[in-house]
Amino acid sequence: MAKPTGFLEFPREVGADRDVRERLGDWQSIHLHLPDERLQTQAARCMDCGIPFCHKGRILNRMTSGCPINNLIPEWNDLVYRGLWHEAYDRLTKTNNFPEFTGLVCPAPCEAACTLGISEPAVTIKSIEYAIIEKAYEEGWVTPNMPRKRTGKKVAVIGSGPAGLACADQLNLVGHEVTVYERADRIGGLLMYGIPNMKLEKSLVQRRIDLMAAAGIRFVPNTEIGRDMPAVHLRHEFDAIVLCTGATKPRDLLVPGRELPGIHFAMDFLGPNTQKLLGDREIGRLETHQSPNLAVSPPPISQSLFISAAGKDVIVIGGGDTGTDCVATALRHNCASLTQFEIMERPPDERLADNPWPQWPRVFKQDYGQEEATAVYGRDPREFNILTKRFIGDEQGQLQAVETVQVRWETNGNGPKLVEIPGTEHIWPAQLVLLAMGFLGPEGGLLNQLSVDADERSNAKAAYGTFHTNVPGVFAAGDARRGQSLVVWAINEGRGAAREVDRWLMGETDLP
Repeated sequence: MAKPTGFLEFPREVGADRDVRERLGDWQSIHLHLPDERLQTQAARCMDCGIPFCHKGRILNRMTSGCPINNLIPEWNDLVYRGLWHEAYDRLTKTNNFPEFTGLVCPAPCEAACTLGISEPAVTIKSIEYAIIEKAYEEGWVTPNMPRKRTGKKVAVIGSGPAGLACADQLNLVGHEVTVYERADRIGGLLMYGIPNMKLEKSLVQRRIDLMAAAGIRFVPNTEIGRDMPAVHLRHEFDAIVLCTGATKPRDLLVPGRELPGIHFAMDFLGPNTQKLLGDREIGRLETHQSPNLAVSPPPISQSLFISAAGKDVIVIGGGDTGTDCVATALRHNCASLTQFEIMERPPDERLADNPWPQWPRVFKQDYGQEEATAVYGRDPREFNILTKRFIGDEQGQLQAVETVQVRWETNGNGPKLVEIPGTEHIWPAQLVLLAMGFLGPEGGLLNQLSVDADERSNAKAAYGTFHTNVPGVFAAGDARRGQSLVVWAINEGRGAAREVDRWLMGETDLP
């Protein structure tokens, strides 16, 4: 283990974020990081416990506990403590294709399952993970994952989010010729356009994509399979197809006034915002001509697609990560006011008896967006137990306000029931409403074109562990198969699907 008494001697320490007022003035990363020597001290807190719950991902009470990609956390904590950074990098990349992504945007269910967390603050696993991969980049240890030989087999991966990229990386490693199709103008899917730059800098995403292209993976952006290219074409050209399109169909809010202009889905707000930033000199244009496997970046997005929150009263409906990203983005637009609606109850300040370790802790906390809103307006922007009843327009047919009512949750034999509280109706001024209420499954008719069965939630039907759909040679992974989930689950499924594709193509596989 790292240091036998480390968890007794050293308190938890994480890198601070940049000052709120400073970071609200730009789109750069909000994070600061601890120097190596202090991270080594943090690694010393790892107990190397007999049963490390941190590195085994499972679902407990409908929430993720532990690491779904089975990171060898106690091992690389020990190596970091001893200053063996290269060896730590080797252990980390045995299970994780993209530690720079998970080290920034994963909610760290590994820390929630840390044994030390029973009685003390958990080990700073996420910070150490990110430090390892950044040290590896600085030292030049991260190089293209070149295969030893080519198999002559061709695989198409549809979608370039974390599941698609992980799948492509693994398949290329064992020698298959991989082509990744992406409907957006840049590669990266959720990582590029679903997460704002201040949370995950796009230069980090492009850095990894450049490495993958240099290793021989072919990327084709601006191509939506099923629209720009018939899906049947892929059946003839490739030996296998992997569906990694994500669950991008947003949940709508069908109440009176929904047709009014000024009401948008969250991704229609976040995606074009990032796309516009990537065309600005302040951010730096992400050119993608460094490899013949990458297309040159297109011009910046049309201003007609960009949604501005500047000077507007903004309502964000939805309390998850996407809602938080909308809050942070609207604040950087200099909105006039901002309120975030959450239909659920305010979480308790401490764990309740029905939420024990190692379950994910359901406790009240502020994410970066709420922290920023509090600094601007002097209060947390969230309103809990609130239900939207209708959107109200003015005489010109423009969005003017939102009517809500307070609710409470009652439990009976049929489960939780939502009950409106009479007399709690309220009108909120709003010229921009952002719907961030989650996602329902894959979009469009791609599954139909490929004759792939869907499950009861409209996801591609394929068993976890085999990832094979009802169509021979067609596989599915990530949110397209399991529904909306975490980045780390997407990587898990992308790796798993790659293993099963390789087995199907070659009769056996060495992939983990």
